[in-house]
Amino acid sequence: MIRDDIKAALVTAMKGGDKASTATIRLIQSAIKNRDIEARTGKVPEDDDVLVVEVLQKMVKQRRESIEMYEKGNRQELADAEAAEVVVIERFLPTQMSEAETTAAIEAIKAELGAAGMKDMGRVMAELKARHAAQLDMSKASALVKAALS
Repeated sequence: MIRDDIKAALVTAMKGGDKASTATIRLIQSAIKNRDIEARTGKVPEDDDVLVVEVLQKMVKQRRESIEMYEKGNRQELADAEAAEVVVIERFLPTQMSEAETTAAIEAIKAELGAAGMKDMGRVMAELKARHAAQLDMSKASALVKAALS
C-alpha cells in the first residue's frame, strides 16, 4: 500500500536528516489524514490506494499552479521550493499511462459502451476514471476523450 511506503519514507528521511523530504512527507500524511476525515461522512473508495493517489495528484496540481504563479511574480526561490516538493510527492504516485496507452484505453471503453458522440462523454469519463484513475491525469484524459468523441 502507498500509505506504508509513505510511512517508511518518513522514517528513512528522518534518520537521514533530510529536512526537506521530512517536511513534505509530513504534509502528505496530513493531507491524507484530512481526506480520511472527509471520507467518514461520504462514500469511501473500496481501494485505499485510490484515495491516497487522489490526494497526491491534488497536491501535485496545487504545487504546479503555485510554481507557475511564483515564476510570474519573479519569486524563483519559492518556485524552486515547490518544485522540490513535487519531486518528493511524485515518488509515491504510480507510473502514469503514456498518451498512446491512454488513447488505447479510451478507444476500448468507447467501443465497449458504444459511445458515438459528445453526449456520451460523461459515461466514457466515468468508466475511464473507474478503471484508470490512479494512472491518469484526468484533465489530460478529458481532452483526449473529447478529441476521440468529436
